[in-house]
Amino acid sequence: MKLQFQNTYSQLPSAFYSPCRPTSVAHPTLLLFNDPLAEEFGFLPSTESEKADFFSGNKLSQEMEPISLAYAGHQFGHFVPSLGDGRAILLGEILNSKNQRFDLQLKGSGRTPFSRGGDGRAALGPMIREYIVSEAMHALGISSTRSLALVSTGEPVARESLLPGAIFTRVAASHLRVGTFEYFACRDDYKSLKILAEYAMNRHYPEAFEHKNPYVAFLRGVMDRQTTTIVDWMSKGFIHGVMNTDNFSISGETIDYGPCAFMDEFSSGKVFSSIDRNGRYAYNQQPAIGLWNYLMLCKSLAFLVSRDFTKSQNIISQLDSEFSEMIEAKLKAKMALKIGFSSPEGQDVTLVNSLLEVMEQNSLDFTLTFTYLQAQLAGENFALEREFVENEPLNLWMASWRSRLKDLPLTKEQILKVMSQENPRIIPRNHRIAEAIEAATQQDDLSLAKNLLTALLSPYDSCELALMEPPKLEQRVQKTFCGT
Repeated sequence: MKLQFQNTYSQLPSAFYSPCRPTSVAHPTLLLFNDPLAEEFGFLPSTESEKADFFSGNKLSQEMEPISLAYAGHQFGHFVPSLGDGRAILLGEILNSKNQRFDLQLKGSGRTPFSRGGDGRAALGPMIREYIVSEAMHALGISSTRSLALVSTGEPVARESLLPGAIFTRVAASHLRVGTFEYFACRDDYKSLKILAEYAMNRHYPEAFEHKNPYVAFLRGVMDRQTTTIVDWMSKGFIHGVMNTDNFSISGETIDYGPCAFMDEFSSGKVFSSIDRNGRYAYNQQPAIGLWNYLMLCKSLAFLVSRDFTKSQNIISQLDSEFSEMIEAKLKAKMALKIGFSSPEGQDVTLVNSLLEVMEQNSLDFTLTFTYLQAQLAGENFALEREFVENEPLNLWMASWRSRLKDLPLTKEQILKVMSQENPRIIPRNHRIAEAIEAATQQDDLSLAKNLLTALLSPYDSCELALMEPPKLEQRVQKTFCGT
Protein backbone atom coordinates (compact mmCIF):
# COMPACT_ATOMS: atom_id res chain seq x y z
CA MET A 1 0.00 0.00 0.00
CA LYS A 2 2.47 2.62 -1.19
CA LEU A 3 1.11 6.16 -0.95
CA GLN A 4 2.63 9.60 -1.11
CA PHE A 5 1.47 11.33 2.06
CA GLN A 6 1.65 15.01 2.88
CA ASN A 7 0.83 16.50 6.26
CA THR A 8 0.04 20.20 6.06
CA TYR A 9 -2.47 20.24 8.93
CA SER A 10 -0.02 18.64 11.35
CA GLN A 11 2.37 21.50 10.56
CA LEU A 12 -0.05 23.96 12.15
CA PRO A 13 0.38 24.91 15.84
CA SER A 14 -0.18 22.14 18.39
CA ALA A 15 -3.47 23.67 19.60
CA PHE A 16 -5.11 22.47 16.38
CA TYR A 17 -4.75 18.74 17.03
CA SER A 18 -3.30 15.99 19.20
CA PRO A 19 -0.88 13.36 17.87
CA CYS A 20 -2.65 10.03 18.10
CA ARG A 21 -2.10 6.54 16.70
CA PRO A 22 -4.80 3.98 15.94
CA THR A 23 -5.28 1.21 18.46
CA SER A 24 -4.38 -2.16 16.95
CA VAL A 25 -7.16 -4.68 16.42
CA ALA A 26 -6.90 -8.45 16.67
CA HIS A 27 -8.36 -9.81 13.44
CA PRO A 28 -8.89 -7.15 10.73
CA THR A 29 -10.77 -8.36 7.65
CA LEU A 30 -11.42 -6.28 4.54
CA LEU A 31 -15.17 -6.11 3.86
CA LEU A 32 -15.58 -3.36 1.24
CA PHE A 33 -13.05 -1.53 -0.90
CA ASN A 34 -13.58 1.26 -3.43
CA ASP A 35 -11.25 0.30 -6.29
CA PRO A 36 -12.15 3.22 -8.63
CA LEU A 37 -11.53 5.78 -5.88
CA ALA A 38 -8.29 4.06 -4.90
CA GLU A 39 -7.07 4.33 -8.49
CA GLU A 40 -7.60 8.10 -8.41
CA PHE A 41 -4.99 8.31 -5.66
CA GLY A 42 -2.52 5.88 -7.16
CA PHE A 43 -2.96 3.06 -4.68
CA LEU A 44 -0.77 0.19 -5.80
CA PRO A 45 -2.39 -3.26 -5.99
CA SER A 46 -2.07 -5.28 -2.81
CA THR A 47 -3.58 -8.31 -1.15
CA GLU A 48 -6.76 -8.17 0.91
CA SER A 49 -4.70 -8.97 3.98
CA GLU A 50 -2.39 -6.01 3.34
CA LYS A 51 -5.39 -3.72 2.80
CA ALA A 52 -6.97 -4.97 6.01
CA ASP A 53 -3.81 -4.23 7.98
CA PHE A 54 -3.45 -0.79 6.39
CA PHE A 55 -7.06 0.34 6.70
CA SER A 56 -7.43 -0.95 10.24
CA GLY A 57 -4.47 1.19 11.28
CA ASN A 58 -2.46 -1.87 12.30
CA LYS A 59 0.35 -1.01 9.88
CA LEU A 60 0.99 2.64 9.09
CA SER A 61 3.31 4.24 6.58
CA GLN A 62 6.36 6.08 7.91
CA GLU A 63 5.21 9.19 6.01
CA MET A 64 2.04 9.45 8.07
CA GLU A 65 1.67 11.81 11.00
CA PRO A 66 -1.63 10.58 12.50
CA ILE A 67 -3.56 13.18 14.49
CA SER A 68 -7.00 13.76 15.96
CA LEU A 69 -8.43 17.22 15.28
CA ALA A 70 -9.65 19.73 17.84
CA TYR A 71 -13.01 21.47 17.38
CA ALA A 72 -16.02 22.71 19.28
CA GLY A 73 -19.65 22.71 18.22
CA HIS A 74 -23.27 23.60 18.78
CA GLN A 75 -25.09 20.30 19.30
CA PHE A 76 -28.85 20.74 18.98
CA GLY A 77 -28.26 24.43 19.68
CA HIS A 78 -26.20 23.91 22.84
CA PHE A 79 -22.57 24.97 22.67
CA VAL A 80 -19.86 22.49 23.68
CA PRO A 81 -16.47 24.24 23.74
CA SER A 82 -14.34 21.10 23.39
CA LEU A 83 -15.36 18.17 21.20
CA GLY A 84 -12.75 16.98 18.70
CA ASP A 85 -12.24 13.64 16.99
CA GLY A 86 -13.36 11.19 19.62
CA ARG A 87 -13.17 8.12 17.40
CA ALA A 88 -11.42 9.31 14.26
CA ILE A 89 -7.77 9.73 13.30
CA LEU A 90 -6.47 11.71 10.34
CA LEU A 91 -3.67 9.66 8.79
CA GLY A 92 -2.54 12.43 6.48
CA GLU A 93 -3.26 14.04 3.13
CA ILE A 94 -3.03 12.51 -0.33
CA LEU A 95 -3.21 13.99 -3.83
CA ASN A 96 -5.38 12.60 -6.60
CA SER A 97 -4.56 12.44 -10.30
CA LYS A 98 -5.70 16.09 -10.69
CA ASN A 99 -3.32 17.20 -7.94
CA GLN A 100 -6.24 17.92 -5.59
CA ARG A 101 -5.62 17.44 -1.88
CA PHE A 102 -7.75 15.14 0.28
CA ASP A 103 -7.71 13.93 3.87
CA LEU A 104 -7.48 10.21 4.60
CA GLN A 105 -9.18 9.44 7.90
CA LEU A 106 -9.93 6.31 9.91
CA LYS A 107 -13.22 6.26 11.81
CA GLY A 108 -13.62 3.83 14.69
CA SER A 109 -9.88 3.36 15.13
CA GLY A 110 -9.74 3.66 18.93
CA ARG A 111 -9.56 6.20 21.72
CA THR A 112 -8.12 9.67 21.20
CA PRO A 113 -7.44 12.56 23.61
CA PHE A 114 -10.94 13.82 22.63
CA SER A 115 -12.85 10.59 23.35
CA ARG A 116 -14.39 11.99 26.56
CA GLY A 117 -14.83 8.57 28.11
CA GLY A 118 -15.92 6.85 24.91
CA ASP A 119 -14.30 3.74 23.49
CA GLY A 120 -13.29 5.35 20.20
CA ARG A 121 -14.74 2.42 18.29
CA ALA A 122 -17.49 2.06 15.69
CA ALA A 123 -20.09 -0.64 15.16
CA LEU A 124 -20.30 -2.33 11.78
CA GLY A 125 -23.93 -1.34 11.08
CA PRO A 126 -23.53 2.45 11.13
CA MET A 127 -20.29 2.19 9.15
CA ILE A 128 -22.07 0.22 6.41
CA ARG A 129 -24.71 2.96 6.36
CA GLU A 130 -22.08 5.68 5.95
CA TYR A 131 -20.20 3.73 3.29
CA ILE A 132 -23.33 3.17 1.20
CA VAL A 133 -24.96 6.57 1.63
CA SER A 134 -21.85 8.67 1.00
CA GLU A 135 -21.11 6.79 -2.23
CA ALA A 136 -24.76 7.10 -3.27
CA MET A 137 -24.64 10.85 -2.62
CA HIS A 138 -21.56 11.20 -4.79
CA ALA A 139 -23.25 9.29 -7.61
CA LEU A 140 -26.30 11.56 -7.31
CA GLY A 141 -24.02 14.56 -7.86
CA ILE A 142 -24.21 15.83 -4.29
CA SER A 143 -20.99 17.07 -2.69
CA SER A 144 -19.92 14.49 -0.14
CA THR A 145 -17.09 12.80 1.66
CA ARG A 146 -16.22 9.46 0.05
CA SER A 147 -15.88 5.86 1.18
CA LEU A 148 -12.58 4.10 0.52
CA ALA A 149 -12.57 1.01 2.73
CA LEU A 150 -14.45 -0.86 5.42
CA VAL A 151 -12.67 -3.33 7.70
CA SER A 152 -14.14 -5.52 10.42
CA THR A 153 -12.04 -5.55 13.58
CA GLY A 154 -12.87 -9.03 14.82
CA GLU A 155 -13.70 -7.40 18.15
CA PRO A 156 -17.11 -6.47 19.59
CA VAL A 157 -18.15 -2.99 20.66
CA ALA A 158 -20.55 -2.38 23.53
CA ARG A 159 -23.60 -0.25 22.75
CA GLU A 160 -27.11 -1.27 23.84
CA SER A 161 -25.72 -4.76 23.23
CA LEU A 162 -22.48 -6.24 21.93
CA LEU A 163 -22.08 -5.47 18.21
CA PRO A 164 -19.43 -6.37 15.64
CA GLY A 165 -16.79 -3.66 15.36
CA ALA A 166 -15.54 -1.98 12.20
CA ILE A 167 -13.20 0.74 10.97
CA PHE A 168 -14.27 2.99 8.10
CA THR A 169 -11.84 4.88 5.87
CA ARG A 170 -13.16 8.28 4.78
CA VAL A 171 -11.77 10.55 2.09
CA ALA A 172 -12.66 14.24 2.43
CA ALA A 173 -11.61 17.51 0.83
CA SER A 174 -10.80 18.38 4.43
CA HIS A 175 -12.22 17.90 7.90
CA LEU A 176 -12.48 21.62 8.64
CA ARG A 177 -15.83 22.37 10.24
CA VAL A 178 -17.74 25.39 11.49
CA GLY A 179 -16.93 23.96 14.91
CA THR A 180 -13.20 24.19 14.16
CA PHE A 181 -13.54 27.97 13.96
CA GLU A 182 -15.80 28.05 17.02
CA TYR A 183 -13.10 26.22 18.99
CA PHE A 184 -10.68 29.12 18.73
CA ALA A 185 -13.30 31.89 18.74
CA CYS A 186 -14.70 30.82 22.13
CA ARG A 187 -11.16 31.02 23.52
CA ASP A 188 -10.57 34.49 22.03
CA ASP A 189 -7.57 32.96 20.27
CA TYR A 190 -7.52 35.37 17.32
CA LYS A 191 -4.01 34.40 16.29
CA SER A 192 -5.08 30.78 15.76
CA LEU A 193 -8.31 31.91 14.06
CA LYS A 194 -6.28 33.88 11.53
CA ILE A 195 -3.99 30.91 10.91
CA LEU A 196 -7.02 28.63 10.48
CA ALA A 197 -8.85 31.01 8.15
CA GLU A 198 -5.82 31.45 5.94
CA TYR A 199 -5.23 27.69 5.89
CA ALA A 200 -8.87 27.12 4.86
CA MET A 201 -8.64 29.75 2.15
CA ASN A 202 -5.41 28.34 0.77
CA ARG A 203 -6.91 24.88 0.67
CA HIS A 204 -10.47 25.58 -0.52
CA TYR A 205 -10.91 29.23 -1.56
CA PRO A 206 -7.57 30.60 -2.85
CA GLU A 207 -9.44 33.18 -4.93
CA ALA A 208 -10.46 34.90 -1.67
CA PHE A 209 -6.96 36.36 -1.33
CA GLU A 210 -7.58 38.47 -4.44
CA HIS A 211 -10.34 40.44 -2.71
CA LYS A 212 -10.01 43.59 -0.63
CA ASN A 213 -11.36 41.75 2.40
CA PRO A 214 -10.38 38.07 1.95
CA TYR A 215 -12.33 36.96 5.03
CA VAL A 216 -15.59 38.25 3.61
CA ALA A 217 -14.77 36.63 0.27
CA PHE A 218 -14.08 33.38 2.13
CA LEU A 219 -17.44 33.57 3.89
CA ARG A 220 -19.21 34.17 0.59
CA GLY A 221 -17.44 31.15 -0.88
CA VAL A 222 -18.57 28.97 2.00
CA MET A 223 -22.09 30.36 1.60
CA ASP A 224 -22.21 29.38 -2.07
CA ARG A 225 -21.07 25.82 -1.47
CA GLN A 226 -23.16 25.17 1.61
CA THR A 227 -26.37 26.50 0.08
CA THR A 228 -25.80 24.37 -3.01
CA THR A 229 -25.31 21.24 -0.91
CA ILE A 230 -28.43 21.80 1.22
CA VAL A 231 -30.54 22.47 -1.88
CA ASP A 232 -29.18 19.28 -3.47
CA TRP A 233 -30.16 17.35 -0.32
CA MET A 234 -33.70 18.67 -0.43
CA SER A 235 -34.20 18.09 -4.14
CA LYS A 236 -33.49 14.39 -3.53
CA GLY A 237 -35.53 14.09 -0.33
CA PHE A 238 -32.48 13.71 1.90
CA ILE A 239 -32.45 14.49 5.61
CA HIS A 240 -29.02 14.81 7.22
CA GLY A 241 -30.36 14.25 10.71
CA VAL A 242 -27.68 15.96 12.82
CA MET A 243 -26.78 19.37 11.38
CA ASN A 244 -24.69 20.38 14.38
CA THR A 245 -21.97 22.93 13.66
CA ASP A 246 -19.33 20.26 14.22
CA ASN A 247 -20.97 18.29 11.38
CA PHE A 248 -20.93 21.22 8.95
CA SER A 249 -18.03 21.23 6.52
CA ILE A 250 -16.23 24.39 5.37
CA SER A 251 -15.66 22.77 1.97
CA GLY A 252 -19.40 22.30 1.47
CA GLU A 253 -19.18 18.51 1.54
CA THR A 254 -21.85 16.44 3.25
CA ILE A 255 -20.04 14.95 6.23
CA ASP A 256 -20.77 12.72 9.24
CA TYR A 257 -23.53 10.42 8.10
CA GLY A 258 -25.24 9.27 11.25
CA PRO A 259 -29.05 9.18 11.55
CA CYS A 260 -29.49 10.29 7.95
CA ALA A 261 -32.18 9.06 5.55
CA PHE A 262 -33.94 9.62 2.25
CA MET A 263 -37.68 10.08 2.54
CA ASP A 264 -40.13 7.56 1.14
CA GLU A 265 -43.55 9.25 1.29
CA PHE A 266 -43.19 13.03 1.28
CA SER A 267 -43.61 14.83 4.59
CA SER A 268 -42.20 18.34 4.87
CA GLY A 269 -41.56 17.99 8.61
CA LYS A 270 -40.08 14.50 8.42
CA VAL A 271 -37.51 13.56 11.09
CA PHE A 272 -35.55 10.31 11.25
CA SER A 273 -33.00 10.86 13.99
CA SER A 274 -33.85 9.01 17.19
CA ILE A 275 -32.47 11.91 19.25
CA ASP A 276 -34.14 14.79 17.36
CA ARG A 277 -37.27 14.84 19.49
CA ASN A 278 -38.25 18.43 18.68
CA GLY A 279 -37.69 18.33 14.93
CA ARG A 280 -34.78 20.79 14.92
CA TYR A 281 -33.23 19.00 11.94
CA ALA A 282 -36.41 18.06 10.07
CA TYR A 283 -36.46 18.09 6.26
CA ASN A 284 -38.05 21.53 5.97
CA GLN A 285 -35.80 23.04 8.66
CA GLN A 286 -32.56 22.36 6.81
CA PRO A 287 -32.31 25.78 5.07
CA ALA A 288 -32.92 27.61 8.35
CA ILE A 289 -30.42 25.45 10.24
CA GLY A 290 -27.92 25.91 7.42
CA LEU A 291 -28.25 29.66 7.91
CA TRP A 292 -27.96 29.31 11.70
CA ASN A 293 -24.76 27.31 11.36
CA TYR A 294 -23.41 29.75 8.81
CA LEU A 295 -24.00 32.63 11.22
CA MET A 296 -22.00 30.77 13.86
CA LEU A 297 -19.11 30.74 11.38
CA CYS A 298 -19.57 34.45 10.63
CA LYS A 299 -19.61 35.30 14.33
CA SER A 300 -16.47 33.26 14.87
CA LEU A 301 -14.69 35.32 12.21
CA ALA A 302 -16.23 38.69 13.15
CA PHE A 303 -12.97 40.09 14.54
CA LEU A 304 -11.14 39.21 11.34
CA VAL A 305 -13.91 40.58 9.12
CA SER A 306 -13.42 43.98 10.76
CA ARG A 307 -12.00 45.18 14.05
CA ASP A 308 -14.68 47.84 14.00
CA PHE A 309 -17.53 46.07 15.83
CA THR A 310 -20.35 48.01 14.17
CA LYS A 311 -18.90 47.53 10.70
CA SER A 312 -18.35 43.83 11.34
CA GLN A 313 -21.95 43.34 12.49
CA ASN A 314 -23.29 45.18 9.44
CA ILE A 315 -21.29 42.93 7.14
CA ILE A 316 -22.51 39.81 8.93
CA SER A 317 -26.08 41.06 8.73
CA GLN A 318 -25.64 41.52 4.99
CA LEU A 319 -24.22 38.01 4.64
CA ASP A 320 -27.21 36.70 6.62
CA SER A 321 -29.59 38.25 4.07
CA GLU A 322 -27.52 36.99 1.14
CA PHE A 323 -27.57 33.43 2.48
CA SER A 324 -31.37 33.44 2.86
CA GLU A 325 -31.89 34.90 -0.61
CA MET A 326 -29.37 32.54 -2.20
CA ILE A 327 -30.75 29.32 -0.75
CA GLU A 328 -34.34 30.32 -1.54
CA ALA A 329 -33.46 31.11 -5.16
CA LYS A 330 -31.42 27.94 -5.59
CA LEU A 331 -34.14 25.75 -4.07
CA LYS A 332 -36.84 27.21 -6.31
CA ALA A 333 -34.68 26.69 -9.40
CA LYS A 334 -33.64 23.16 -8.44
CA MET A 335 -37.16 21.96 -7.67
CA ALA A 336 -38.45 23.50 -10.91
CA LEU A 337 -35.92 21.42 -12.86
CA LYS A 338 -37.51 18.28 -11.44
CA ILE A 339 -40.72 19.04 -13.35
CA GLY A 340 -38.98 20.25 -16.52
CA PHE A 341 -38.62 24.03 -16.07
CA SER A 342 -35.05 25.15 -16.73
CA SER A 343 -35.93 28.86 -16.45
CA PRO A 344 -38.81 28.95 -13.97
CA GLU A 345 -41.21 31.86 -13.71
CA GLY A 346 -43.50 32.70 -10.82
CA GLN A 347 -46.28 30.38 -11.95
CA ASP A 348 -43.78 27.51 -12.22
CA VAL A 349 -42.73 27.95 -8.60
CA THR A 350 -46.42 27.89 -7.66
CA LEU A 351 -46.80 24.64 -9.60
CA VAL A 352 -43.91 23.07 -7.69
CA ASN A 353 -45.38 24.13 -4.35
CA SER A 354 -48.83 22.81 -5.24
CA LEU A 355 -47.30 19.49 -6.31
CA LEU A 356 -45.55 19.17 -2.96
CA GLU A 357 -48.86 19.87 -1.22
CA VAL A 358 -50.57 17.12 -3.23
CA MET A 359 -47.70 14.74 -2.43
CA GLU A 360 -47.86 15.48 1.29
CA GLN A 361 -51.65 15.36 1.58
CA ASN A 362 -51.75 12.02 -0.25
CA SER A 363 -48.56 10.50 1.24
CA LEU A 364 -47.02 10.02 -2.19
CA ASP A 365 -43.49 8.70 -2.51
CA PHE A 366 -41.05 11.57 -3.10
CA THR A 367 -38.74 9.87 -5.58
CA LEU A 368 -41.33 7.81 -7.44
CA THR A 369 -43.70 10.76 -7.97
CA PHE A 370 -41.13 12.51 -10.15
CA THR A 371 -40.27 9.25 -11.92
CA TYR A 372 -43.97 8.78 -12.65
CA LEU A 373 -44.32 12.31 -14.04
CA GLN A 374 -41.34 11.75 -16.30
CA ALA A 375 -42.78 8.45 -17.56
CA GLN A 376 -46.17 10.05 -18.20
CA LEU A 377 -44.62 12.85 -20.23
CA ALA A 378 -42.59 10.34 -22.22
CA GLY A 379 -45.65 8.16 -22.84
CA GLU A 380 -43.98 5.18 -21.19
CA ASN A 381 -45.40 2.56 -18.87
CA PHE A 382 -44.13 2.76 -15.31
CA ALA A 383 -44.31 -0.51 -13.43
CA LEU A 384 -44.70 1.20 -10.03
CA GLU A 385 -47.45 3.62 -11.03
CA ARG A 386 -50.30 1.95 -9.12
CA GLU A 387 -50.43 4.55 -6.29
CA PHE A 388 -50.53 7.45 -8.76
CA VAL A 389 -52.96 6.48 -11.55
CA GLU A 390 -56.20 6.93 -9.63
CA ASN A 391 -55.08 9.86 -7.53
CA GLU A 392 -57.48 12.62 -8.53
CA PRO A 393 -55.58 15.56 -6.95
CA LEU A 394 -52.43 14.48 -8.76
CA ASN A 395 -54.31 14.09 -12.05
CA LEU A 396 -55.73 17.60 -11.70
CA TRP A 397 -52.25 18.95 -10.99
CA MET A 398 -50.86 17.12 -14.01
CA ALA A 399 -53.43 18.76 -16.27
CA SER A 400 -52.18 22.19 -15.17
CA TRP A 401 -48.59 21.05 -15.57
CA ARG A 402 -49.10 19.75 -19.10
CA SER A 403 -50.84 22.97 -20.04
CA ARG A 404 -47.90 25.01 -18.78
CA LEU A 405 -45.37 22.79 -20.57
CA LYS A 406 -47.01 23.67 -23.90
CA ASP A 407 -46.01 27.30 -23.35
CA LEU A 408 -42.31 26.46 -23.06
CA PRO A 409 -40.00 27.06 -26.05
CA LEU A 410 -38.69 23.51 -25.66
CA THR A 411 -39.44 20.18 -27.28
CA LYS A 412 -40.73 17.29 -25.23
CA GLU A 413 -37.33 15.62 -25.61
CA GLN A 414 -35.58 18.69 -24.21
CA ILE A 415 -37.95 18.84 -21.24
CA LEU A 416 -37.43 15.14 -20.55
CA LYS A 417 -33.67 15.66 -20.64
CA VAL A 418 -33.98 18.35 -17.97
CA MET A 419 -36.08 16.05 -15.80
CA SER A 420 -33.91 12.96 -16.31
CA GLN A 421 -30.85 14.78 -14.97
CA GLU A 422 -32.60 15.69 -11.72
CA ASN A 423 -34.81 12.71 -10.93
CA PRO A 424 -33.05 9.52 -9.84
CA ARG A 425 -34.78 6.19 -10.26
CA ILE A 426 -33.06 4.71 -7.25
CA ILE A 427 -32.05 6.15 -3.88
CA PRO A 428 -30.55 4.39 -0.83
CA ARG A 429 -33.86 3.60 0.79
CA ASN A 430 -33.84 3.05 4.53
CA HIS A 431 -35.34 -0.42 4.45
CA ARG A 432 -32.84 -1.66 1.87
CA ILE A 433 -29.93 -0.34 3.94
CA ALA A 434 -31.43 -1.97 7.03
CA GLU A 435 -31.67 -5.30 5.19
CA ALA A 436 -28.04 -5.01 4.06
CA ILE A 437 -26.90 -4.18 7.59
CA GLU A 438 -28.85 -7.07 9.11
CA ALA A 439 -27.42 -9.55 6.59
CA ALA A 440 -23.88 -8.31 7.21
CA THR A 441 -24.08 -8.20 11.00
CA GLN A 442 -26.24 -11.27 11.64
CA GLN A 443 -25.16 -13.63 8.85
CA ASP A 444 -21.75 -12.29 7.71
CA ASP A 445 -23.37 -11.79 4.30
CA LEU A 446 -22.24 -8.69 2.39
CA SER A 447 -23.95 -9.59 -0.89
CA LEU A 448 -26.96 -7.31 -0.25
CA ALA A 449 -24.69 -4.36 0.58
CA LYS A 450 -22.57 -4.95 -2.53
CA ASN A 451 -25.57 -5.35 -4.84
CA LEU A 452 -27.17 -2.22 -3.44
CA LEU A 453 -23.95 -0.26 -3.86
CA THR A 454 -23.61 -1.35 -7.49
CA ALA A 455 -27.14 -0.17 -8.30
CA LEU A 456 -26.73 3.13 -6.45
CA LEU A 457 -23.67 4.06 -8.49
CA SER A 458 -25.97 4.58 -11.52
CA PRO A 459 -28.97 6.26 -9.88
CA TYR A 460 -30.40 7.84 -13.04
CA ASP A 461 -30.43 4.60 -15.05
CA SER A 462 -32.97 1.81 -15.14
CA CYS A 463 -32.52 -0.68 -12.34
CA GLU A 464 -34.12 -3.66 -10.65
CA LEU A 465 -37.68 -2.77 -9.69
CA ALA A 466 -37.30 -4.27 -6.23
CA LEU A 467 -34.64 -1.68 -5.41
CA MET A 468 -36.93 1.15 -6.57
CA GLU A 469 -39.97 0.05 -4.58
CA PRO A 470 -40.94 1.91 -1.41
CA PRO A 471 -41.13 -0.16 1.76
CA LYS A 472 -44.18 -2.15 2.71
CA LEU A 473 -45.73 -1.19 6.03
CA GLU A 474 -43.78 -3.82 7.94
CA GLN A 475 -40.50 -2.75 6.25
CA ARG A 476 -40.64 0.92 7.20
CA VAL A 477 -37.76 2.33 9.21
CA GLN A 478 -38.99 5.28 11.26
CA LYS A 479 -35.85 6.08 13.28
CA THR A 480 -32.14 5.97 12.57
CA PHE A 481 -29.23 6.11 15.01
CA CYS A 482 -25.77 7.65 14.97
CA GLY A 483 -24.05 4.58 16.39
CA THR A 484 -21.94 6.32 19.04
